[in-house]
Amino acid sequence: MSDEYARGQRDGLHLALTVLAAEEDKWELLLGKSRSRRTNIAREVRHKALQVAQKRVQTVLNRLTPRENPTGSSELAAALEKVGL
Repeated sequence: MSDEYARGQRDGLHLALTVLAAEEDKWELLLGKSRSRRTNIAREVRHKALQVAQKRVQTVLNRLTPRENPTGSSELAAALEKVGL
């Protein structure tokens, strides 16, 4: 796998984390706001699913990040800080 391809994969995963964080924030604001119990439960399930997806993407990103490359970890830290994790 070329370095450029690996960087592209990591960039894609960073983008996925950003999108998942935005969706989670959106659903977090709606938790418990409905008068319908069924709607509130559905929102809680969706919110939890987004949290699980974020964790899985983060795990994949950690596996793809080279351990010997210090710039990769700073790149990762900057992206995670931007996302708010």
